[in-house]
Amino acid sequence: MEEQIINRVSASNLASFDLEELHVPGERVLFDIKDLLFQGLILKEKDFRDFIKAHNWPQYTGQHVAITCSADAVVPTWAFMLLSIALQPFAVTIVFGTLEDLEKQLFHEKLVAVDWLKFENAKVVVKGCSKVMVPVSAYVEVVNRLRPIASSIMYGEPCSTVPLFKAKK
Repeated sequence: MEEQIINRVSASNLASFDLEELHVPGERVLFDIKDLLFQGLILKEKDFRDFIKAHNWPQYTGQHVAITCSADAVVPTWAFMLLSIALQPFAVTIVFGTLEDLEKQLFHEKLVAVDWLKFENAKVVVKGCSKVMVPVSAYVEVVNRLRPIASSIMYGEPCSTVPLFKAKK
């Protein structure tokens, strides 16, 4: 008599949380203001405003843009504000910082929208493998939101998990 193989993982009452599903599609672009600085040191307002007027802003349509200055220069805050105003009609997302900061913000916005109550008293596995880069900050935010409501939190794959938290009964 042949023994039936039972998939205990699919039969379990584990809830899976896959951050990859929250990845926002679209091109990520870094707009570095350093190339607009006079001698790599200072921002000339007139030249900067002329650039804002003449630049091809529609090229950022549908993109996620991080604006920054990688040069060791003092750039007035209003310069970043003007860039944001110019980008706003075209870019989907605009943040100040690096591409990593942009990715953190995109994941944060998605995590804010999650219905966390569906994980109340659940045994949750936060999926570990991903085909896209997921910032560590997203994993930290997930456990911060799950810990007060889940009965347990694990990390990895349902067939091989690392226990992180178990609520006291």
